[in-house]
Amino acid sequence: MNRLYKLTFVIFWLSCFTNLLQAQDGTIRGTVIEDASGEPLYGVTVLLVGESKGTTTDFDGKFDLEVSAGTYDIRISYVSYRAVTIEEVEVTEGEVTNFDNIRLQKSVEEMEEVVVTADLVNISEAALMTQKKKSANLVDGISAERFRRVGDSNAAGALKRVTGVSVEGGKYVYVRGLGDRYTKTMLNSVDIPSLDPNRNSLQIDIFPTNLINNMVITKTAVAEMPADFTGGIVNIETKDFPGEPIFDVSASIDYNPSMHFNNNYLTYEGSDTDFLGFDNGARELPNGADAENIPTPISGASEEQANNFVNSFNPTLGPRTDSNMMDYSLGLSLGDQFNLGGGNTLGYIFSGTYKTSSTHYDDFRYGEYQIPEGPDNYELIYATRQNGTVSEKNVLVGGLAGLAFKTERSKYRLTGMHLQNGESRSSNFAIDNSESTPGQSGYIGDSYNLEYGERGITNFLLNGVHYFNDTKWEVNWRVSPTFSKMVDPDIRRTTYTIRESNNEPIFNAGAGGFPSRLWRYLDEMNLVGRLDISREYELFGEPARFKFGGSHVYKQRDYEILSYSMAFFGSTPELEGNPEEILKQGNIYPDGTIYYQSGNQTPNPNAYSSNVHNTAFYLSNEFNPIPNLKASIGVRAEQYVQRHTGRDALYAQGSEAGNNLDDEKVLDALDFFPSANLTYFLNDNQNLRFSYSRTIARPSFKELSFAQILDPVSDRIFNGGLFPIGEWDGNLGETRIHNLDLRWERFSNNGQILSVSGFYKSFDDPIELVRIRTQVTSTEYQPRNVGKGEVYGAEFELRQSLDFLSPSLDNFGFNTNVTLVQSSIEMTEEEYEARKRVEKDGQVVDDTRQMAGQSPYIINAGLTYENPEISFDAGFFYNLKGETLTIVGGGVFPDVYSEPFHSLNFNLNKSFGRASLSLKVTNILNQVQEETFHGYQAEEQLYEQYNPHTSASLGFKYSF
Repeated sequence: MNRLYKLTFVIFWLSCFTNLLQAQDGTIRGTVIEDASGEPLYGVTVLLVGESKGTTTDFDGKFDLEVSAGTYDIRISYVSYRAVTIEEVEVTEGEVTNFDNIRLQKSVEEMEEVVVTADLVNISEAALMTQKKKSANLVDGISAERFRRVGDSNAAGALKRVTGVSVEGGKYVYVRGLGDRYTKTMLNSVDIPSLDPNRNSLQIDIFPTNLINNMVITKTAVAEMPADFTGGIVNIETKDFPGEPIFDVSASIDYNPSMHFNNNYLTYEGSDTDFLGFDNGARELPNGADAENIPTPISGASEEQANNFVNSFNPTLGPRTDSNMMDYSLGLSLGDQFNLGGGNTLGYIFSGTYKTSSTHYDDFRYGEYQIPEGPDNYELIYATRQNGTVSEKNVLVGGLAGLAFKTERSKYRLTGMHLQNGESRSSNFAIDNSESTPGQSGYIGDSYNLEYGERGITNFLLNGVHYFNDTKWEVNWRVSPTFSKMVDPDIRRTTYTIRESNNEPIFNAGAGGFPSRLWRYLDEMNLVGRLDISREYELFGEPARFKFGGSHVYKQRDYEILSYSMAFFGSTPELEGNPEEILKQGNIYPDGTIYYQSGNQTPNPNAYSSNVHNTAFYLSNEFNPIPNLKASIGVRAEQYVQRHTGRDALYAQGSEAGNNLDDEKVLDALDFFPSANLTYFLNDNQNLRFSYSRTIARPSFKELSFAQILDPVSDRIFNGGLFPIGEWDGNLGETRIHNLDLRWERFSNNGQILSVSGFYKSFDDPIELVRIRTQVTSTEYQPRNVGKGEVYGAEFELRQSLDFLSPSLDNFGFNTNVTLVQSSIEMTEEEYEARKRVEKDGQVVDDTRQMAGQSPYIINAGLTYENPEISFDAGFFYNLKGETLTIVGGGVFPDVYSEPFHSLNFNLNKSFGRASLSLKVTNILNQVQEETFHGYQAEEQLYEQYNPHTSASLGFKYSF
């Protein structure tokens, strides 16, 4: 953090120095774009009317003109384009007057120039809307201009306004209702991994909108983009040369009456640096604990050595109650650009953010249910039910800094970002395990869990863009390394078995188990190199663009789990049910009977090392084969090789039947991904689109491994897909998808749009999370390829001002996106037979079912009020996803579905000069999050349930 403070100090004084240099004059900046395409225009002449002072636009269509304070008229002209004069441009000493989008129209005959006032130039998202309208493929997005108008403070809040996009948990983006596996998030057109190693998407709420140039969502594939997506690619493009100086500070608070200032909040003593998102070593693995032989009474160690080893572990095994604070966040953003002379410009940006939040669920529930034997027994029977309290504290610290340098023919950018996330979790559950369910021992228990996880991600980007032959040739290269680190240090689980006769707490290995603790480590490196080359030319007498290029992605992950369980050299001590009593000195060997034994084998089956090489090359051509038809035809080739070093438990135990891989290929495929996007312009405001593409979804490192990962709270186990279990052969492979889209769309003024779409997707070997049917005594899941899948969908989008009802409703708007989907999966023979074995009277088991992760319907809607004249906007936003299959059952295990969650939120933003206020209310309907087991003619039973309750947040931002 000291480095962060120093960097903030340096940039602050750099900003002050820059402002002093500019204080004598004011600055006029702007961007000139072509009206028909939204593309920047190079070499446009910008002159002060009545004076000889002027300049020309660079290859980004940007110009920068320093003038004395006053009021000016500016004339913008370009050969074969209609000139534009902007009147009444006020320039203030030391300030920047910025025009985002000055649109020039092609002039087919002599026409008078356009004359507008300065206030009318920046009233629309001209470039992005034109890009959306004129692009060959289907894109959507939101621009920096709209951020400024509506006052969204971070990227997550802004993307909620984009049609067809939903934001899960306030930070993860899903497109078209498809889950995380089929959505990809990129930063500055480069892959960047998530803070969560189990997710494909980066959490986007960490990006302040004043550092974002735009966010574009690509919904249909093009050759130059990665092929591993199906729903969409969300690309966040940060600013390199801020149009105006940025020096913003922001703060917000969030209050949830059902969670905050709660005296029953569970916590425990962590480390002095938890508030910064990382542990300072208080939870680190004790010395010698990773040795093959640790000191125990049965290993030949002395009594002193065994005693000292137990005492090297933290003795805290249970939480204490305390009162928690409300959530809050702080932010700082700096940015500016200045002219170095000779056509050279230097720009910089910096952002720092700090967020802390706490949640408290006093009625968190888990359940495990089975289908009973007998064709006439319908109601599901429980194996285990857990009900208890879960408290979490989450800290996120982030910093982003960037420098950009522009010459007459080139632009260079260097950015660095670090995110640090720490989460502490404490819980207490009452456990009811049924002896009447097959595979269960039957007991009543009391469970205490203490967890901490820290995640850090550091990303760098070096990017260069070069233009040749009057910008007809463009060469764009990127190099981006990312380093990720995850540590879950000292996860502690203590479960008492309660004897029903006298309510006496004991430890029972056959029931709740002995107290245990584990450490998880993950280190990952992600290195991306990308080269894109394009050439503008004429084809059939119309402008065309040929693109080609390639990329290489290298990923390396090292993962390890170390576990330890309590053992007893003799009888267990007498216990009263308080976890703090367990590791008292009198209970530890040799005074007592307690010692720790290692659960780690050599070699460790829960350690692996994996790497990926993904080399890609593409060709594409964008052209107009006939009038009013734009085509983008391309093909992308990706050579993907994934290697794995790891072994299963049988091999670690010395069995010849075990599996061991030593840097062996587990995926090796050369795939070609053709794409064709056609847009027929019915008129200036209506398009008819058709697209076809082939994409792919690949298993993650965790999925393509032998790892067994325990959730210490729910007691559920994830098994890597390399395990051959039952009929599953352990050969987890890719999912290859064919995509067809057909869309009619109509654009109106002020960003209004109406569209109707149909789409079809076929999935070869989709990956789904499946309940392992042969494991009855434990709750275990595994990712598997499950058969052929198909998705048919229809989508309706409307973004409409309500001024057609009355002119007084000009500032009100309504938007909605409704998606209806029919999905099906052809079951594997093993799954079909497993379901037939438990078929009930009146039930007909088909060999197809709903596709996991795909909702049958999705509804997004918003009612908004926007008044730029008073810098005010407000809106209600509603989201609903239909009942969705999340975990595939079979046999005695029923399927698990996520239940519909009616999300209704309110958002208000108001600016007061340099200051702005925001008010947000989430989960207004106080909905409960539920996942349930479904059985034929059976009452639904809980798999997981918690209530996030209603919360309100107030934010403040000030721009110096």
